[in-house]
Amino acid sequence: MSNENIIREIDEELRSDRARNLWRRFGPYVIGAAVAIVLIVAVKEGWDWWQNSNSAQSSDQFYAALQLADGTDAEAAKKALDAVIAANHGGYPTLARFREAALLASQGKTAEAVAAYDALSTGQSNAHLRELALVLAANLLVDGGDVAQVEQRVGGLVTPSSAMRNAAREAIGLVKYKAGDLAGARQSFEDAANDPQASQELRSRINIYLAQLTAEGVAAPAAEAAAETPAVVDPATAAPAETSVGDAPALDTTPAAPAMEAPAMQAPAMEAAPAMEAAPAPATDAPASSDAPAAPAN
Repeated sequence: MSNENIIREIDEELRSDRARNLWRRFGPYVIGAAVAIVLIVAVKEGWDWWQNSNSAQSSDQFYAALQLADGTDAEAAKKALDAVIAANHGGYPTLARFREAALLASQGKTAEAVAAYDALSTGQSNAHLRELALVLAANLLVDGGDVAQVEQRVGGLVTPSSAMRNAAREAIGLVKYKAGDLAGARQSFEDAANDPQASQELRSRINIYLAQLTAEGVAAPAAEAAAETPAVVDPATAAPAETSVGDAPALDTTPAAPAMEAPAMQAPAMEAAPAMEAAPAPATDAPASSDAPAAPAN
């Protein structure tokens, strides 16, 4: 056997020994990691299946509670909604709380409904749901005419970053109208109507409110009046307009004067015509005189 073959066999044995040593050292960890991955995937799949199953069950319970809420048995509807809330699966408990507050409002329990919406606004992590709860609570307080209570809930939503800003403006305008502050109500309605993001449905309602305020003699907001003032009050703009209007009759009367003098200017022309006609008269006599000498010549 050559030296090269001996060296090659020794290298192969050394590599095999290293591989066996590495496997004895790290093999259990590799096997454990693989088993852990398999277990994690299995647990996640099982958890998702359980959540989906419970969510489907809560969905059925929630829609059954909605059917009860649309009927006449309010107590049964409340119990069904409470069951959905107690199950606490998915987003159905939050929906059930909103529907429960609306059920209280439909029963005339305004104070309890407002308290339910206030609880939703403080217990929700979703900013949009918090704003929705505040707007719904403010709408229930409109009939009371308490401007401070409404502004306390939705006054902070009148910002360009809030998706509920126009709903908040509408609630503020309505409560101010109820309280007798017609100018403030019109200002809130104008702000909502001038928002480019306002929906067509909201604009239709706002136009009805503004028409009612106009019928009651409420003037436009100060900002709108100020925007229209420069075109009327500015002396630099108004003075030329008045001068041009005042000079218009003068321009019209100037041509009228020559129209009055036109007959006078034509009168000499009419007198000249007889004069021109009289001139040929001697011309007609001239031939007569020329004929007189011609007769003796014959």
